[in-house]
Amino acid sequence: MLTLATDVDALSRFGRALADPIRCRILLRLRQAPAHPADLADALDISRTRLSNHLACLRDCGLVVAVPQGRRVRYEIADPRLGHAIDDLRSAVLAVADDTTCPEADEKDCC
Repeated sequence: MLTLATDVDALSRFGRALADPIRCRILLRLRQAPAHPADLADALDISRTRLSNHLACLRDCGLVVAVPQGRRVRYEIADPRLGHAIDDLRSAVLAVADDTTCPEADEKDCC
């Protein structure tokens, strides 16, 4: 049985992953198709070292998995439900983005 602490932990991990634009780009790219790190780095125009750090964070958060393929590793979304959650969250945020603006956005630099 899940507890409130478990729920909060799960959402915190998801939020931590989404808190960085590069990690969001990685997740959106992996949502399209699994990829090797070198291909991801090239597609996202970031260094392999920087990508490696972000992939480690996403692995630690449980959002992506590394799948060995011979001497190479392929990354993919850990569970299809996460991919659907990313799609749903993106759609919901885009749907309300035009409808509302945080009244304190300038003060808090949040939106």
